[in-house]
Amino acid sequence: MARASNTSHEGILPDRMIAALAAAGGIRPLYPFAPDQIQPASLDLRLGAIAYRVRASFLPGPGTTVAQRIAELKLHEFSLADGAVLETGCVYIVPLIESLALPAEIAAAANPKSSTGRLDVFTRVIADETRGFDRIAGGYHGPLYAEISPKTFPVLVREGSRLSQLRLRRGNAALGDEALRALHARERLVDRTEAVMGDGVAVSIDLSGVQNGRAPQPNPPPHAGEGKGGGVGFGVVGYRAKRHTAVIEVERRGAYEVADFWEPIAARADQSLILDPDEFYILASNEAVQVPPDYAAEMVPFDPLVGEFRVHYAGFFDPGFGYAGAGGLGSRAVLEVRSREVPFILEHGQIVGRLVYEKMLARPDQLYGQGIGSNYQAQGLKLSKHFRG
Repeated sequence: MARASNTSHEGILPDRMIAALAAAGGIRPLYPFAPDQIQPASLDLRLGAIAYRVRASFLPGPGTTVAQRIAELKLHEFSLADGAVLETGCVYIVPLIESLALPAEIAAAANPKSSTGRLDVFTRVIADETRGFDRIAGGYHGPLYAEISPKTFPVLVREGSRLSQLRLRRGNAALGDEALRALHARERLVDRTEAVMGDGVAVSIDLSGVQNGRAPQPNPPPHAGEGKGGGVGFGVVGYRAKRHTAVIEVERRGAYEVADFWEPIAARADQSLILDPDEFYILASNEAVQVPPDYAAEMVPFDPLVGEFRVHYAGFFDPGFGYAGAGGLGSRAVLEVRSREVPFILEHGQIVGRLVYEKMLARPDQLYGQGIGSNYQAQGLKLSKHFRG
């Protein structure tokens, strides 16, 4: 594959530049990287050996390190060497194996991995002296920590587990309105002509049931569409998480029955869905999305103008996601959705978020879906890799 370059010198670092930055000492892991740890436009972050349960979430703020705040707030600490269960409703801080010594011109942003978000494990990265989560300023030298709070399922993690990913960028990589419209006209970012909304591509919800089975029935049976698989059903538009389940081990793939953890949601004749407060849902976009090889994308997780719910914890889309040349042919964006304090009605085609596209500094050596163990290429409605089917 030809290595296209970005002549503006602003953009997201691709895989080989991430490796070069690490070799130059800009990323400092305690142990060598795992073979698949560097992704096309991001680096998976690994949990360290010790976890701390703390009284509450926090930000250190200027002049304060995360370690100082842990010492003030910790309830107890425990080893992750042999694995440990993180309970729902609790907040944990785990030092990460990777630390940073960034050049002044390189900043970083973090997000949960797709499989983390689809388990409703709320995960954020914290750096010393920061005022915000998941954002690391250029020139930062210091450790990184994961804040982890399982919301629905208790999870078993161990040293080396990967819940978050880091994206590194030089300068302002985001496409403006005109550049985004030109890219959409050239590459068809979603399968809808009028999709650009300001500096992002509008993403709407699919509640028709047509993409995942037959058209909705006027009075579907209570468990219409329930089956073995983690994605395809008859008239199923999503899944609602069950409460009081067994533990999910985050390293295990295809180990759990869907029915033990999820209730399928059948399409309604009016193509609507009422989100119950504090419940967790897996839904899918109405649009097929693609990310061309020279770009990366991020889902904006919550827009107050959209409604009282949060959509998509895991926001990074790598170059090649859904791209025909990487085996995608357009992939639905799977949406992790949680309502807030009040019930909220979603309707088919309602816009629930935006995809912001950013330039790559150069085309990655490998695209998403090209022989790197990508779990969600060419996906429709799909649960995380932990479930059978």
